[in-house]
Parts: sequence; C-alpha cells; structure tokens
Amino acid sequence: MRWSAVLLTALAGLTLAGWRNSRAEPVVRTATIALADWPTGASPLRVLLLADLHLGNGSTDAARLARVVDQVDGLRPDLILLAGDLVAGYGAQAAASQAGILRAQLGRLHPPLGIVAVMGNHDNETDPALLARTLRDAGATVVENGAVRRGPLLIGGSGDTVSGHAKLGGTLNALRRLTSAAPGARIYLSHSPDIVRWLTPGPSLLLAGHTHCGQVVVPLLERLMPVSTVNGNRYRCGLIRDGARTVIVTAGIGTSNVPLRFGAPPDMWLLTLGPVRAPDTPRRPQSTAAAPRR
Repeated sequence: MRWSAVLLTALAGLTLAGWRNSRAEPVVRTATIALADWPTGASPLRVLLLADLHLGNGSTDAARLARVVDQVDGLRPDLILLAGDLVAGYGAQAAASQAGILRAQLGRLHPPLGIVAVMGNHDNETDPALLARTLRDAGATVVENGAVRRGPLLIGGSGDTVSGHAKLGGTLNALRRLTSAAPGARIYLSHSPDIVRWLTPGPSLLLAGHTHCGQVVVPLLERLMPVSTVNGNRYRCGLIRDGARTVIVTAGIGTSNVPLRFGAPPDMWLLTLGPVRAPDTPRRPQSTAAAPRR
C-alpha cells in the first residue's frame, strides 16, 4: 500500500511538471541564414516562425495565447510565418469554439510584411474553411499550394502532407511564376517537414512544425518512437543542414493528444534572412622592415 501511494504521488508530480512544461514561455531560438538568390540591394529581414498553437487543450488556452502574442509582438519581426495547427482536437466544433479567440489574438499582430500561414492536419480535420476565414479576418494571408511575394522573399506555401492536402507541383509552379516576374529569394513553408522528401530540387530553406520536437523525449527510447513515418527523426527538431538546403523545424507552442512536454520545450524561431556575403578581399601584407634612411 505504501509503495502504491509513493508511485501515485510520483506520477502526479511528473504529470504536473509535464503540464507546466507545456505551458512555459516559448524559447526564442535565433539563426542567421544567407540565401543565394537574395535580390541585390535588398536589406535583410527578421522573420518569425510560429507553429502548432493547438488552441483549446490544456497547454494553450486564451490566456496563454495572449501571452504568446505579446511575446511575438515584443520581438518586432518584419514578417510572421505561421506553420499550421491552429486548434487542438478534431471535428468542426473544435474550430468553431476557438475561432473568435484566434481572430482576436492574431489580429493584434501587425508586422510590416504581414502574416503568411499554411494549414495543418488538425486544421484540415476540424473546419479548414472557417479557420482560413478566421486567419484572413485577422489580417493573415493563407497560402494553400501556392506562393506569395513579401518584400524580397518568395514564399511557397504547401498544403499539409499528413492529411493528404499537399500538391507540390502547384507550389513550385507558383514560385517559378513569381521568380519570372521579378527576382526574389525562394523559401518554403509547410506544416510538416515530411515535404522535404519531394522537394528536390527547390528552395534552399524549408520552414516547418508539426513534430513538437518529439514533445515527450525519453532518453534511450526516442529512437524507438520516430515522429515521422517518412523521415524518422532526421527532421524532428531544430536546424538541419541538408546539403545546399537548410531545414528548420520548430517545437511549436502547444501540444497534441496530451498537454505534457518533457525534453522538448515550446519554442519559436526568429530568423535573420539575407544575402550571402562576398568573401573579404585579403589585404596586402605590410612590410615590417625599417624604412631606408635618406
């Protein structure tokens, strides 16, 4: 009896700790990425990658989303990229119950180049039409298998691979049309990093979420629990150099299934995107010999 009480107490403690981890202030991760096709003369941009709000479960309620929006606003990005999974759960009611909160909170964000969003699997499995209207009402641009221009960036937005809405050809064709109209640096925004399997050749930067960086990462067992049936743990989390391409996968803000996190804190990425710097011209070495007397 005593051991069962100890076990229950330990389990309750772990659950509480995991729940608190899931509601923690997101870590702001930073990176500077040079893009070879950056237009000549264009200034670098600060781009914020945000994903997996999962509004409506125990990790993200209205109050926490308001705090996250305050945090994002304080970072003063030039552009916000939202990589899907706005709401938690399944079914139309899950979207209907959270749409007003999303509209009010995301509508408080006014970056100079706006917000560009793609849909995630939870969005498609609730009410994607309602959520797309909600995003537009909040001032965001929703891109589904297409592309948009924002400053020097050409942003390809993919449909979600997990729920079967990705049409890669449409996105890459849209990027090519934008490129032919005027130069720009091509990047790709998708809910899941699984799209990388079909993205070659293509943009040199892929931004995604979906994995929650594993959400509950248990040492020794993490290799047995891959986050993707396509890529395993290769694109589970963080910044991955993949030949000429860089892939960034955010842990996101919320959680799915259970509102717990261990070893994978919520995060967002603040990226500085700009041109490749030319190598410095080496200076001619100066002689250290004494000048001749006259």
